[in-house]
This record gives sequence, structure tokens and C-alpha cells, in this order.
Amino acid sequence: MLENAKVRRWYENLEAKSVLTATVYFRTLGYYCELNKTDPEALLKEANSGTFKDTFSDFIRKMEKKGKLGSYLIRFRKVLSSWFRFNGIDPSFILAVNMKGEHESPTIANERVPTKEELSSIIRKATTRGRIAISLMAFTGLRPESLGNYSGTDGLKFSDFPELKLTAKGIEFTKVPTRVIVRPALSKARCKYFSFLGEEGCTYLKEYVQERIKEEGSISMDSPVFWFKPRGKALQKNAFLRTTLITRDIKMAIEASGLKMRPYVMRAYFSTGLDIAESKGVISHPWRQFIMGHKGDIEARYSTNKGRLPPDMIESMRSSYKKCMQFIETRVQEAGENEMKDFLKRQVLLALEYTDEEISKVQLEGMTDKDFQKMIRDKVTRTMTGNGNKQKVVSRDQIERFIADGYEFVVSIPGNKAVMKLPF
Repeated sequence: MLENAKVRRWYENLEAKSVLTATVYFRTLGYYCELNKTDPEALLKEANSGTFKDTFSDFIRKMEKKGKLGSYLIRFRKVLSSWFRFNGIDPSFILAVNMKGEHESPTIANERVPTKEELSSIIRKATTRGRIAISLMAFTGLRPESLGNYSGTDGLKFSDFPELKLTAKGIEFTKVPTRVIVRPALSKARCKYFSFLGEEGCTYLKEYVQERIKEEGSISMDSPVFWFKPRGKALQKNAFLRTTLITRDIKMAIEASGLKMRPYVMRAYFSTGLDIAESKGVISHPWRQFIMGHKGDIEARYSTNKGRLPPDMIESMRSSYKKCMQFIETRVQEAGENEMKDFLKRQVLLALEYTDEEISKVQLEGMTDKDFQKMIRDKVTRTMTGNGNKQKVVSRDQIERFIADGYEFVVSIPGNKAVMKLPF
């Protein structure tokens, strides 16, 4: 078919945007021609003559009788529409044929995302390389094609982790969660964006790199993250692992866990986790869209998608993602000493009638004990004095009661009175 100049130009035009789309469309066009005993040039002639709509309608009805749903047949309409439009023919009328079950997807109708326990099992069954692929999809939201493209000519590199540093023993991260940049060439929307990888995923990546260094000797920042393990004298055609091989690692781990689902469901797992986080106000909708690799709405054009993001915005997004990790990562998130302290501090402030708004204005995380004690003193002082004055003038017969309330005696004054003060 590629010997036909028109077909070759059409294929190359599609390939300039996506090799995968070009390959699938090319095969589908050839399959349609095979089923109907025709060729691409004959399709153009039939479309120009005005008889193609009847032919296409008969083809759809015939395939429906064989049990094919519209969700399967719609691929032919998409491909033929592309072929006709490229050759100057308006396909809107000649392909206007209704299909039964066009929006049904029976093969994945009952598919669900794995639970945390199931995902944990899948990760345990995976190879060290497979764990990274699963982590980057389930914890970061990357598409399989972003890890390694269809033809194996490009893929994720260590340089796409801007906060990763190579060491003699492996890698270290200057910040966790760490950023993962998806270059335009690896983005479905063809726009640069980034997501984050949390502590669990970073641990798997460290283990994987240590194993690679033992076998490979050394790596560089330009090295692909997904690497071919040498097998005998087999030659390596590409430096990067192709999409099909990356998803094969994931598929093998899923099957080893006794589950039946597509590898792509790992990205759906990440999306579901962000849905829960967004519903709880942990992350905003525009930020959720951005780290999922979506272009977003018109607002995104003037914020997340507008050039280089300022450092403070990146750190805010990192902080939001860190809060989302409880809905995403499989490892049990035990409340550490610092988290427990922050929780208790918040409870104390609430008991002293601080409002949520007042508490949100201070950073409990990292607050020193001295600053926290000052907040308590300030609140107690305002509560006990009413007008903020630490001293009170009382009659001498009230001195004992005020001392019991925490006041200290200062001095007696004329008129059978005394000055009392708070000790802080």
C-alpha cells in the first residue's frame, strides 16, 4: 500500500504527529480494503461518484449481523474520514451512518481500578523494572507512551527528574515528592507538564538503579529509565524500551496477582485517588488536570499551561500532592511523631477557641514550641483579661480568689485595694 504515493503521503502526515496513530490507521485502512476487496484509490473514486455512502452502510449492517458493535466499527469511520479528508473529500455526508452500540465498551464495561491491597500485591509480584512502571502510572499518572514511545526511539530519562542526583552508589533525591517532567514529545497533548513521585515510588526507583549499576556498570542523566537487560548475544535495536514491552511487565504482574485488568488501569487508579483528594479539598481541579497531563479549561491557559511556573507555585503543588499521597500510595501511612505533634497542637488551639481561619494562617508544621506557647499565652491573656490588660485592680478581700485563678499579687494601693497581674 505504501507504494501508492497518496497512501504514503497520508501515512507520513499522520506519522508526523503520532507514529502509533499512523500505524493503527494504516492497518485499519488496509483491513477495510481487504474485507471489501478494494483498494484506497478505488475508495476515492467511489466517494467522488456519490455511491460510497450506500457501500459503507451495507458494510456496517453486514458487520452488525456478525455481532460487531458500533464501538468496534467506529474505527473504520474514523480512518476513512481521515483518508477522505486528506484527499480533499468532505466525509461528513458519505460516512453519516448510524451504528448500534457506538458508545458501548463491553470488553471494559466491568473493569474497575484495583484497591490499595490489590495494587500492593501487583507491585510485590512485579520485577524491579515493572515496579517503576507501575509506580509512575499509579502514583504519578503518566501514560505508558510517556515511559517509552511506540517505536522505542524516545522515553523517560533520568534527566526528566530535575531533583534527582547521581551518586557513586545510585541516586538521591533533593526533594520528595520529586518532580517528574513529561517532555512535549512524550505528551499526548504535545505540551510539557510535570507530576510528582512520592516516597514509595522513589524507594522503588533507588532499588532499580542500584540493580542496574551492578549489571550495567554506570548510568548518566541521559540514560533511559527503562533499560533492556542483556540476554546473551541479542542485539539491542533501540536505547529505550517500547510501550508494548513496558506494559508487558505490568500485565505479567497483574496476572501473577490473579487479577484481570488492562495495564492502563494503573493510570485510572491515580485518577481515582485524585478524585477523592479533590472532593476533600486537598487539591484544586486545575492542578489535578495539570498533573494528569490534560490541557484543562480556559483558566489553565493563563496559569498552569502558561510557560514556566514560578517556584512558589511548584512548591504549593508539591505540598498538595503530598497530601494526596494518603489516597494513592499503598504503604501504610503511619502517623509520625511530627504529624502527631501537629495534630495535638491543632486540637489545643481549637480547645482555646481559635477558629479554623486563624489556625490556617499559621504553619503548624515546623512551628517551634516557643512560638506555639506564645500563641497559647496570647489567647489565655485575651480570655482572662477581656480587654487585653494583664493587670487588674481588686479589693483586698478578692486577692485570695485571684491568686487561685492564676494571678500574682503586685502591690497594695490606697482605698483597701490591690494590684494583681497575670504571670505571662
